[in-house]
Amino acid sequence: MNEQTRTHYRTCNLCEAMCGIVITLDGERITSIKGDKADPFSQGHICPKATALQDIYEDPNRLKQPVKRTADGWEQIGWEEAFDLVANNIKRVQAAHGNNSVGIYLGNPNAHNLGALLFGSTLIKALRTTNRFSATSVDQLPHQFVQYQMYGHQLLFPIPDVDRTDYMLILGANPLQSNGSLMSAGGIERRLKQMQKRGGKLVVVDPRRTATAKLADEHFFIKPNHDVLLLLAMVHTLFDEGLVEMGKLADFTEGVETVRELVQGYSPERVAMAVGWKSADIRRITRELAAANSAVVYGRIGTSIQRFGTLSTWLINVLNVLTGNLDRVGGALFTTPALEIVDKRRSGKPSRWQTRVRGLPEFGGELPVAALAEEMLTEGEGQIRAMVTVAGNPVLSTPNGSQLDAGFEQLDFYAAIDIYINETTRHADVILPPTTGLEVDHFDVTFNVLAVRNVAKWSDALFEVGQDRRHEYEIGREIAKRLATDERPFNEDEPRNQMTPAQAVDLGLRFGAYELTLDELKANPHGIDLGALQEQFPARLFTPEKCINLAPEIIVQDLPYVDHLFEGTDDLALIGRRHVRDNNSWLHNSQRLVKGKSRCTVLINPDDAETRGVRDGEMVRVSSRVGTVTLPAQVSDAMMPGVVSIPHGYGHGRAGVQLDVARANAGVSVNDLTDDDLVDKVTGNAALNGVAVTVEAV
Repeated sequence: MNEQTRTHYRTCNLCEAMCGIVITLDGERITSIKGDKADPFSQGHICPKATALQDIYEDPNRLKQPVKRTADGWEQIGWEEAFDLVANNIKRVQAAHGNNSVGIYLGNPNAHNLGALLFGSTLIKALRTTNRFSATSVDQLPHQFVQYQMYGHQLLFPIPDVDRTDYMLILGANPLQSNGSLMSAGGIERRLKQMQKRGGKLVVVDPRRTATAKLADEHFFIKPNHDVLLLLAMVHTLFDEGLVEMGKLADFTEGVETVRELVQGYSPERVAMAVGWKSADIRRITRELAAANSAVVYGRIGTSIQRFGTLSTWLINVLNVLTGNLDRVGGALFTTPALEIVDKRRSGKPSRWQTRVRGLPEFGGELPVAALAEEMLTEGEGQIRAMVTVAGNPVLSTPNGSQLDAGFEQLDFYAAIDIYINETTRHADVILPPTTGLEVDHFDVTFNVLAVRNVAKWSDALFEVGQDRRHEYEIGREIAKRLATDERPFNEDEPRNQMTPAQAVDLGLRFGAYELTLDELKANPHGIDLGALQEQFPARLFTPEKCINLAPEIIVQDLPYVDHLFEGTDDLALIGRRHVRDNNSWLHNSQRLVKGKSRCTVLINPDDAETRGVRDGEMVRVSSRVGTVTLPAQVSDAMMPGVVSIPHGYGHGRAGVQLDVARANAGVSVNDLTDDDLVDKVTGNAALNGVAVTVEAV
């Protein structure tokens, strides 16, 4: 072997799956990225996205030095000037308009960045603002809210024990394309097929016949937003047919009789027409779920980012509790990660403050991002006049992106911590690019909490960076240092302000359940299998009474609003979709991931297409209350009648975007159609699915 050749073992951190990869190098040049068969978690599974780790590292459009906006375009500047520029302007705006005149938005990549996860709060606290936003409220906020209300902690995620279950009901999720979401499961297709091979059954409920639906033993279409009616009917059936069997959970669950009363009016016979199912099928699926030796109900994006996201998420948990499948082998279990982030205190107290314009509630220290544009554009005391974004592209990722575009355009000051000049950061006054991907150490703080098996793995940075580069947490510290005041000083001697991510992980591991050390992880480069998930209730409950709260008042008070779903509508309902080679808005600058036939199409059922004179491959105009986009039609019976689908993350054709490959494959942004007025009333989470649209041939 050439002495210049070396092999690097790593976890791919581009999605939640935590797949182990083997990277081969010739000197400093990557020659291959393959799945690591010796990884005990993913066992060699890999998806096409892993190659994007190399593409991002080598991307000629990636920023490596700070740039500021000038009259003549972007100008490269030094780090000290960039830090001062950010701090001085934030101080200026806050001095004139108050602390809350500055907002911050954290994008999805923060959950995949070790330094950002461990030390990101340093910058957030230094800004001294309540106008904090993140991708959480266009994603999994209902899950965290329900967990806080039912179990006492927003990060106590029940994870499907897919490797040992006998029956799995999936609603609004497509893990074969997402690789698992809030269910980190490298090699999920293999795991589901193994379940079927041992006699288990997979049932999928989705408005589209997805890759996961095709694998399923049964697939049922359902109208967007109507999952809540189906779930209510299933809970009704459990009580109506005497199928409630809670096992050990009965000893520490409150509110069972309240739930029985709440679902009385939602029999399968009443909801069947609205849901689009036969009542007999609703009862049969419920009986199968209750009769299985072990079973789990799992819902994701389709049940989360919709008008009744909180109610649907709550009812999924209710089904798992009433069938005795919560905290049960083969059901929904809770992880025991090597580095614990579910602390001993209740976390996530809701509604300590609200948004200024619409009064949407705070949760976990953040406000719903559906309100961000109006908070920028509505004049008056408390108006957001300056923004900081960290690894985020909300113009493409949040509802009514065109309005948000206008909001960023008129800010007094905007600083971005990002590696690209994208659809949002093109408005920035200064961009500070951090190291990324293969240049940083990695440990899965978040996704070990969401994994279907307890594992731990450390990945050293593959490439060293010079003194002219900065890690994300270093950028945050430097800005925080400059924002310090006499009343709120920055103490450089505090261990937290001196630690590296590696040191913090080592400390956390030593105090964790397995008392590991970083050296032990480094000695096992493929990762360590820490065993299957275990039953933990009631000891792990964080509610004051150490009981499961089955009927939280703040959630069930939204139930009366579901009755309007019985009224019906002639509108088409819009949903999103994802492809295994897509990852939100930030992998479209990889040529090998976007090559081939365009994936940015509107998927439409043949009957709906014929009614509207739409032909496959021809351009169509899709309109909602807030906007219109034009894109090719893709006619397919994989889409249920009355529903259309456009993928998320496209729309790279805006002026000033410096992403050469993405601009050549621009597509349109589905979030130029989604409506910032449509939210889940309980949490303020954006209702990106179920938006009413029209489709017409161009």
